[in-house]
Amino acid sequence: MRYMMLIYLEERELGEGERQACYEESTQLTHDLHASGQFIAASPLHPVATATTVRIRDGRKLVTDGPFAETREQLGGYFLVNAKDLDEALAIAARIPAAKFGSVEVRPLVELTGMPEPSEDHMVTSTARSTHGN
Repeated sequence: MRYMMLIYLEERELGEGERQACYEESTQLTHDLHASGQFIAASPLHPVATATTVRIRDGRKLVTDGPFAETREQLGGYFLVNAKDLDEALAIAARIPAAKFGSVEVRPLVELTGMPEPSEDHMVTSTARSTHGN
């Protein structure tokens, strides 16, 4: 079963050195999970100040800068993993470095039929984004 692990933290709580150390530990965890066949994807997110929220109301698109909700903790990143059950998923979540100063929400994914398989080039680099004008 696939599980999404959403990492919440107070963005201002980490200094740059702590943030880099967290990135390095997280990268090592992705390698460990890959070696055990559990890794699907993971990534930190840019600060919440870079967020844009889209809503459709009465058939009209409303776009606002910033996140949908003002909260103490912000969504800072994610891991997407394979785990045999919730207990295994929780054990993986406990290994995520950001769990030491934030929280990790673990949720199983709904497996929908009829969806295409992820492509090998599903990760878009910043170079590709700028090339395509996004």
